[in-house]
Amino acid sequence: MKRLTVNLAPADIRKAGPAYDLPIAVGLLLASEQLFGQVERALFVGELGLDGALRHTDGVLPMVSIAKNHGIDTVYVPFEDAAEAGLVEGTTVIPIKTLAELAAHLSGERPLAAYLAAPVTHDADVIYPVDFQDVKGQEHVKRALEVAAAGGHNVLMSGSPGSGKTLMARAVPSILPPMSLAEALEVTKIYSVSSMLPGDRPLIRLRPFCAPHHTISQAGLVGGGSKIRPGEIIRAHRGHEPRL
Repeated sequence: MKRLTVNLAPADIRKAGPAYDLPIAVGLLLASEQLFGQVERALFVGELGLDGALRHTDGVLPMVSIAKNHGIDTVYVPFEDAAEAGLVEGTTVIPIKTLAELAAHLSGERPLAAYLAAPVTHDADVIYPVDFQDVKGQEHVKRALEVAAAGGHNVLMSGSPGSGKTLMARAVPSILPPMSLAEALEVTKIYSVSSMLPGDRPLIRLRPFCAPHHTISQAGLVGGGSKIRPGEIIRAHRGHEPRL
């Protein structure tokens, strides 16, 4: 029984979130010689429960992507985040359920199999919540929206309540070009750190649509706050990509 001090350096970089739980635990086990293994070129990410179970952690995709850019090609992530981490090509993803499972893997007692990511293909059958072709009437407005979507212009719709402004605005993404893989990864990273990534869909293929209320705060609109989070403007990134 000892008093342990964990130093997260450099001190001038702000650190927040539960993603440091697993690497701190692995570091303590290695420093106390309770665990042996080659971890110099590996990334550990995950929230650790008091029972030793690994829990879902936000922002796995951008963390794995940055690690890949720094030459780290082996990552250990919570089991349910393996599909998200597997979106980064050329990375060996090891899904973990418990800390004991990780210790057995590093010691060579019970090696874990790497996650086999399914190939990302172009999704031609994307289903939009609101499809532009289902809007009946309002031909002049639809024509204006088509021109705006094609040229990347801004649109101001004004009319009485119930005339269809919101419906047509929500239908605009269905006539925009599908996102490329690079664009989809950009959007997915934003929604990953925003805790808004669907659990059953690790890669977002639909162009985002945001409808902030007129009473929204500045932090909610542009981002920020005591715990910095993306705002509606950032979450609308790639909602429209002008094409010539």
